[in-house]
Amino acid sequence: MSLASHFRPRQLLIPTAIAVLLSAVACGGDQAAAVVVPPIQSGRWIAGDLHTHTTQSPDTDISQTLDKVLGKAFTTYGLDWMAVSNHLRLSSRDEKGGPLPTPIPLSLGVERYEIPRVQALQAAGTYADKLIFSGFEWDMPTHDHIGIGLFEGGDKLASSTKGMKEFEYLFTTRDAALFDAVDVAAWKAKYGTTRYNATADDALKAISWLKDNYPDTSYAVVNHPSRNKGSYTIDDFRRFNDIAPNIMFAIEGMVGNQMEPDRGGYTAAYTPENTPLRAYGGVDYIVAKVGGTWDALLGEGRRIWNLTDSDTHFKIVGGSSSGYFPGEYAKNYVFNSAQGKPAARDLLQGLRSGKMFSAYGDLINALDFNLASKDDRKEMGGELKVASGDKVTITIRFKSPARNNYEKPVDSGAAANVKPVVDHVDLIVGDVNARATPGSAAYSVATNASTRVVKRFTSADWKVDADGYFSISYETTASKNQYYRLRGTNLGADVAGLTQDGEPLADQRTGTTDNTARFNDINDRNYRSLWFYSNPVFVSQR
Repeated sequence: MSLASHFRPRQLLIPTAIAVLLSAVACGGDQAAAVVVPPIQSGRWIAGDLHTHTTQSPDTDISQTLDKVLGKAFTTYGLDWMAVSNHLRLSSRDEKGGPLPTPIPLSLGVERYEIPRVQALQAAGTYADKLIFSGFEWDMPTHDHIGIGLFEGGDKLASSTKGMKEFEYLFTTRDAALFDAVDVAAWKAKYGTTRYNATADDALKAISWLKDNYPDTSYAVVNHPSRNKGSYTIDDFRRFNDIAPNIMFAIEGMVGNQMEPDRGGYTAAYTPENTPLRAYGGVDYIVAKVGGTWDALLGEGRRIWNLTDSDTHFKIVGGSSSGYFPGEYAKNYVFNSAQGKPAARDLLQGLRSGKMFSAYGDLINALDFNLASKDDRKEMGGELKVASGDKVTITIRFKSPARNNYEKPVDSGAAANVKPVVDHVDLIVGDVNARATPGSAAYSVATNASTRVVKRFTSADWKVDADGYFSISYETTASKNQYYRLRGTNLGADVAGLTQDGEPLADQRTGTTDNTARFNDINDRNYRSLWFYSNPVFVSQR
């Protein structure tokens, strides 16, 4: 083969047919005519987290047991699905934090401890209606961390421990003696004695391996892409996506570790040259910067989506803080058209489709964002085909919950009883041009000069519709291949130290000396600065 008791988010149902509202048209004062379009797909938003850790990760606190993380994710914060994604390193503890006599590869720990415990809980009726699966976070050679999930098993996909073990043997430096001798013999017969765990080319071989072995049942997400200088270039993102667009389709732009003093754990020195190594409103520069790296990728028509995660290791232990629990602060909402309990296949299809949005602090918990012509409509991740000169109606409808998980003091159990309120929503547009050719100068260009905020909507522009959504409609005329995406916040356009002309400013370090005061200052900082980002809808000329 080749080797190239808090607020629990409601499950909001989307009706089968919703009229497009044109009550707040904002296009130079022109009024839009009604359009007839297909009904919106029936289904619901399911909230979850792809990047979590338990005590089986060596850098996670011993108190962060599997049972604790699951309880926080599902009982306390109401998630519908979650990946347990411990580091693909040696593991010295079981799922309860108990020490192992000898450290073992994580893949074996998943097989022996993690998956059996989840299965036992669900068999007994605990979290039986939730989707829980095992992935891992890989130290990609010469780069940083990639979150990977491998599934097999026909219609009822399940995490593949067989695939995890083979991947860990091939693409890490684990001692072969730590694996089953029969497996090692089979792997050597299949691949020879060479292993791939040191070079940038080895990293690409791993992506090719995923494509060869799990072409339709795997994902690989770039985690906290700018946290460490030199981890990735836009050339890397393009290469990854070129090799396996069905697998390398997402970037964790809204990063975890939000309880760190340096928001997101982005600890590079606070100097002008390190501007790209900062978080902006808790969001990685490559996504937060309008016209930056993400827009450069979308401007080639690449289906590369943004998402968020908790990256939970522990929240507050002793004098240190790290990240919120799954579902406490960061949520991915993926649209699920299937009925009943979400399945891994449904989730993977939803992630791949791009019909999803991500939010901090429960700023919103439902979003209908679509583009409609006179006879068609496309939602996030979709592509609306039109003729030049056609009218396109952009509909934005969103909801916010009654309150979020903000506690004051932090971790006190005392709800601050704050209702998240969206101050404004930015409609961002960028042109789509030809895809850059590998080896060309364009392949290294990490900007899209055409990208801009085409309209900023405030409460003066939206109304509450019959379904309780805040609703906006905006009309434009199709003239070129483009994409549209959304960004929203609870902040005003000019808030000292946080926003300027509507753009998020770089997050500064919270360095309060007293531990308790610092933890509260960090928590207040995060809930003061809330954001949501949608995935794009494309428009192309037919």
